[in-house]
Amino acid sequence: MKDVKIIFFDIDGTLIDMNKRQISEKMLDTLKALKKQNILLCIATGRSPIALPHFEDVDFDAFLTFNGSYCYNQKESIYENPIPQKDIEQIIENSQNLGRPVAIATKNMTIANGKDTDLIEYFSFAHQEPIVSKDFDSTIQNEKIYQLMLGSRKDDYEKVMNNTTDSKITAWWNRAVDIIPANGGKGIGISKILDYYGLDKSQAIAFGDGNNDIEMLKAVGWGLAMNNASDDLKAIANEVIGSVSDDGIHKFCVANDLI
Repeated sequence: MKDVKIIFFDIDGTLIDMNKRQISEKMLDTLKALKKQNILLCIATGRSPIALPHFEDVDFDAFLTFNGSYCYNQKESIYENPIPQKDIEQIIENSQNLGRPVAIATKNMTIANGKDTDLIEYFSFAHQEPIVSKDFDSTIQNEKIYQLMLGSRKDDYEKVMNNTTDSKITAWWNRAVDIIPANGGKGIGISKILDYYGLDKSQAIAFGDGNNDIEMLKAVGWGLAMNNASDDLKAIANEVIGSVSDDGIHKFCVANDLI
């Protein structure tokens, strides 16, 4: 793996142990060592820009947020793909019929029209909580919305998306969903970032653990699933490595002479 020029990392369950809800010292050291090798580091997450963690002394080169709907670096926006307003309004109506509150996310804020147990715990993974705002409806009318989030079990997915045409569900947790543009996903975001940096997919690897990482692993030259990953992700991965709790990424990087 001497030709690796860029690495994409999911956050929750990949860089951060979801039980401990923090990054390990060994993982921090790994990121710093990769930077010293002049490898570009990219976050690839369902989180919003305002919910990204800060890792001490680690500067990422690019950020793929909202599952690929908004990609950027420290200098500029690389790719933007908001959800069509008609689908947003339809999903909110569908969710209300299910008794589910919805959170909407712009580049700069995430607000909700209510909260329930699932949405509260979902936000807690990023050390946040849903903010219920009176500006919810006006924000939909006046701002670009890149992602919707709500508590949902798989049995309700079809009801949540009823009468929509230009959006889709992606999920990494069994009690909530992220909703993004139908033509979006981490795979699209990765292709845009690779084009931006003039890199081929063969020069990229990616680490993930959830079903929302399936497209990501397919979009790079070598896709790696954590041992704690979903069965669906493991099935399409080029390789399954150690779990996040066992510093699987660090061990992989050492074994493959990346650090």
